[in-house]
Amino acid sequence: RLSWLTRHVFHPHGICLLLPVCAAIVTDVFQGSMRIFTKKLPHPDLPAEEKEQLLHNDEYQETMVESTFMYLTLDLPTAPLYKDEKEQLIIPQVPLFNILAKFNGITEKEYKTYKENFLKRFQLTKLPPYLIFCIKRFTKNNFFVEKNPTIVNFPITNVDLREYLSEEVQAVHKNTTYDLIANIVHDGKPSEGSYRIHVLHHGTGKWYELQDLQVTDILPQMITLSEAYIQIWKRRDNDETNQQGA
Repeated sequence: RLSWLTRHVFHPHGICLLLPVCAAIVTDVFQGSMRIFTKKLPHPDLPAEEKEQLLHNDEYQETMVESTFMYLTLDLPTAPLYKDEKEQLIIPQVPLFNILAKFNGITEKEYKTYKENFLKRFQLTKLPPYLIFCIKRFTKNNFFVEKNPTIVNFPITNVDLREYLSEEVQAVHKNTTYDLIANIVHDGKPSEGSYRIHVLHHGTGKWYELQDLQVTDILPQMITLSEAYIQIWKRRDNDETNQQGA
């Protein structure tokens, strides 16, 4: 898994799978940073007056920590359970910028543990040269793994992430525009699906689809229709133009 790989390759107390110099290069290329704001919530079953009193305690005040990341996890909206008139499950769609709103420093999301609930919000403070998105398609409950089929609508080029940086960082972070260079797709059911990857050839600006040993051309428009799972975006630096004609 992506989380296992990054944890063991880059964590100082984990098992290093790369030579130190190689690990440093990968960190320089993929590592960004963010601020994580956390606020503890009173138990939902408590009376309203008791909740109000608890919110004044230090334990329930918002805290902030600085953290690094190797990739950003993008949460999909819950897939609908209803079907259309042909008894087919409706596959929803969501714009990329909707799920990126998680990192705008304003959007709050509730996180639950077995005994406590928290509200968290995130704001980016450093954008790496190469940015990895992991679209959270799989959720595990007590019985099985479920897959969310929601299609993410995203542009291939010119994704500007400036608005997700804090104001003081925006002033010094000159380059914030990204172009897609790789898109990993999961097809089928969670337990028996397969993977495809779309890769940009920088020399020609053409896209190719790889599955096992098969390599075929693919139009950029077709990439946006896939069930994207992991994406790699390249930052434009020093006013460079992308290699896809935009």
